[in-house]
Amino acid sequence: MSGREGAGPGAAAPAEERSCSWLNPWGFLVAALAIKTAFVTICLVVFLRGSQGPSQTLLWNGTEWSCVPSGAAGREEGWMCCPKGWRCFQDKCYYLPPDTMSWGDSEKNCTGMGSHLVVVNSKAEQEFLFTLGREAATDAYETKYYLGLAADERGRWRWVDRSPYVAAEAFWKPGEPNLLFAEKCAAIHIKGHTDSNTYYNWNNILCFTSCYRICELGAKFV
Repeated sequence: MSGREGAGPGAAAPAEERSCSWLNPWGFLVAALAIKTAFVTICLVVFLRGSQGPSQTLLWNGTEWSCVPSGAAGREEGWMCCPKGWRCFQDKCYYLPPDTMSWGDSEKNCTGMGSHLVVVNSKAEQEFLFTLGREAATDAYETKYYLGLAADERGRWRWVDRSPYVAAEAFWKPGEPNLLFAEKCAAIHIKGHTDSNTYYNWNNILCFTSCYRICELGAKFV
């Protein structure tokens, strides 16, 4: 009887098989991804720290980002980054898509970009949004931009990020909101370049109205 035939079912596997048992393709994949992530992170930090210009553009997770010194957001050093084409203000990024949609579709569109419809937290932010919206509106007689604010079935206003809604800190136009039984979505309401009402320009409208929108996301700091 040969040595091969004499080996029982409990015998040890050949040495060449044992030596390759750790070569799991999933293990290779995880290790490769970890090494790649570490390499990209190191390169990103070195690139930004070594840059001397007033702003830089980089590719991050498949998206092109534009960065400015983070001192603009009240931080001492580093960079504040927003996706290319978005506008920076304080520690947030804002984008005004060029098409119009209902409120529900507008929120889905923003969340699809990793953001949400804008939530207004201060008078300074409201002034910035008014200026941004008026620049985009050019000479249009009337333009509305959806906010991330809508009323529930009981008429209670809710922000999409679940921030508390404080009526005293809202920026409704005089007489608004009205017709709350039907008009349950909020928008910034701008009447071309003739509109000087910087702060108090919110209007509640029917949620299926086709309007522009403002998307917002947090800036990245590196």
